[in-house]
Amino acid sequence: MTSIPRSRTHISMPDTDAVIDEVSPRFGPVRASRWTVLVAFAVLVACTQLLWLTFAAVTDQTSAALHVSNGVVGDLAVVNPLLFVVLAIPAGRWLDRNFGAALAAGAVLTAVGSLLRVADTSSFAWLLAGQLVVSAGQPLVLNASTKVAARYFPEGERTAAISVASAAQFVGILLAALTSGPLVSAGGLRLLLTVQAAVTVAAAVTMLAALRLPAAFPVEAPAHESLGWLRHDRLMWKLAALLFIGVGVFNAIATWLDSILTKFGHGSLSGPLIGLTTVAGIAGAAVLPGIVTKRDKRRGMLVAATVATAVVFAVLSLAHAPVIFGVLLAVEGFVLLACLPVALEWSEVHVGPARAGTATGALLLAGNLGGVLLVLLVQAVIGNPYAALLVMSVTALPGIAIALRLPDVTRAPATASEPAMNGPAA
Repeated sequence: MTSIPRSRTHISMPDTDAVIDEVSPRFGPVRASRWTVLVAFAVLVACTQLLWLTFAAVTDQTSAALHVSNGVVGDLAVVNPLLFVVLAIPAGRWLDRNFGAALAAGAVLTAVGSLLRVADTSSFAWLLAGQLVVSAGQPLVLNASTKVAARYFPEGERTAAISVASAAQFVGILLAALTSGPLVSAGGLRLLLTVQAAVTVAAAVTMLAALRLPAAFPVEAPAHESLGWLRHDRLMWKLAALLFIGVGVFNAIATWLDSILTKFGHGSLSGPLIGLTTVAGIAGAAVLPGIVTKRDKRRGMLVAATVATAVVFAVLSLAHAPVIFGVLLAVEGFVLLACLPVALEWSEVHVGPARAGTATGALLLAGNLGGVLLVLLVQAVIGNPYAALLVMSVTALPGIAIALRLPDVTRAPATASEPAMNGPAA
């Protein structure tokens, strides 16, 4: 991989107060304002997850307020992964071809969807309409994670940028779990939805303003490029399979841990343990990717995470003490959730910045599919907590085989900041 010079140079500009950190030899200057773009984007990412899981922690209260069943309330969250599966690839291709317009559309849809939910907080139809609009915008936001890194950041900082964007997803999930209950208790659904809409609109407006800042590496994909490169790219399929398993296992434990612990006599601990797993995952996503990419140990990281998943849930099927659940789920969250930024970063290095949006869309599509299907698979045996935990353990075994077949060394396009115009394979 060709490194971009890392010398820090401050250049006086006559018409701007912006600080230029570096000068790319073939593109624009790398500006300090790139961190503003990243922070604005990370907050918007967190908002998409906050809106998606608004009602997950207050299902009973929402059911009573809307006079519908808990299952119908669940549909407000289910529409999100279903629409993501449909829109992931088109959204990624739009981001690759016209990044600014696509991400702006994602920000606007997210904000408009949050406002629609406030129009009538007692109407299921209005809430569903808002969730559908939010869900339409989410692929345009999440698929931009690697594009933001590739467009605004030099090589040496892209892993950190992708890690921040990925960790923001988990921060949004955690905020939904921690804040929905207190806000509903304080002021009902109206207060909850109004606060979330205000935060989301502010995040969207900030993102739109940040998009006016110039990118250092504004590479776009050809307008009529086919998806043949993706269909024949073996590395992308392997990474997609690993995210299918990883996201699926995380969703399964988040969905069914309460039922499992209740049967072991520890039902009251499910919320704190899910929170612990997520916090550990945020820490892992922030720390591990930089370490493994610096040493080019991406394969080793993904192998270790899948092995850990198999071992953790096998042990939990045998030992049920709360402290064991706490320690092992913290370890699992730390390594498992770090796989997302590692896989996304690997895909960006592999396919090049011009195809990064489509690659990210394909990987997140696989993760969403896994999140739906593995939850249903565990549901089939949830009556037996031992079987449910063993299913999660066994699910990781194919992942170990796939991870072991990943290449030892990361291969990048011909130049680090240009698109790979020939379909890579690994």
